Amino acid sequence: MNLGKTLFAKLMEFVPWSSFARIVARYSGDARVAVLPCTEHFPIMANAQLTWCESLRDIEATLGTKHRRQSLCTGLQHHRPVSVLVRLGTVSHDQGRHQVAYAARFARLYPQLHSHQRRPQLGDVNVLDILPIEAGSFYIKDRGYLDFARLCAMHQAGVFFVTRAKSNFNARRVYSAKVDKATGVACDQSVALNGQKSASDYPEHLRRVRFKDPDTGKTLVFLTNNTTLPAPVIAQLYKNRWQVELFFKWIKQHLRIKKFLGNSENAVKTQVWCAIATYVLIAIVKKELHLDASLYTCLQILSVSVFEKTLISCALQTDGYKTAETPVSKQLILFGF
Repeated sequence: MNLGKTLFAKLMEFVPWSSFARIVARYSGDARVAVLPCTEHFPIMANAQLTWCESLRDIEATLGTKHRRQSLCTGLQHHRPVSVLVRLGTVSHDQGRHQVAYAARFARLYPQLHSHQRRPQLGDVNVLDILPIEAGSFYIKDRGYLDFARLCAMHQAGVFFVTRAKSNFNARRVYSAKVDKATGVACDQSVALNGQKSASDYPEHLRRVRFKDPDTGKTLVFLTNNTTLPAPVIAQLYKNRWQVELFFKWIKQHLRIKKFLGNSENAVKTQVWCAIATYVLIAIVKKELHLDASLYTCLQILSVSVFEKTLISCALQTDGYKTAETPVSKQLILFGF
């Protein structure tokens, strides 16, 4: 007897397939793909994310014999453009309008922003040398990565940066601009670096903005080469950097990526963005169906019930369920304990 579609099949109906097809065509996602086109690749990766698959063998066992492991390996390792999945997450967010869709919020920020919560170790600062430089972009960096020679190179490349000054920052004021202290800005100055090495590494003037955070009461000093944006906006840009920090923290907490299915850079990026797009999809389902359960709860339920044939609203709705009380046993006690 046909009991209808599985939960996973119903989840896939929320994917904007028409928009997805246009994205695939735009980025040539299926170019030179002999097996596993994008329309099959994403559902397989989404299923692997929901069911906690950690290897190609796990995926093969979960989905049965329809997709051979060799075909999976070939298809997943293919250098299909990651932009297809990035755009899928963005389109899904535009459709769902859900605040937890971090992927869409940072889809454009991720390539340009580099931040780290821990103190940089030896060699970490060298990552700045391989970052893509895009003229007109803003690079928000922690003060642990403060290096005036690199900042000068970025300035000459036509990009803007915002960073924090270290406690031993040594500079002299050239002039001061008027500020509205009601905004939290204590000063907005143009400064020149002191010290022979620092002045040699960055001979241009820097803009120094001193800002008192109304939430913490701390006074923060920001350095930037942008001279046109209002001082409060400079402070807000750096504050937005913490949203990126939270994004990566969120990835560790919510995306079920314990092992990578491929070794290439493209395979790793593909797996991460598939996981993000899957999470965004569940957020859309939660919003569209007006579910009260948290996203974490929805993911936990789906991990053990994606192949059940029931309504999504019923499967993911936790209200009304109570733990049954253990009935009082009426059986005679045969032993004294």
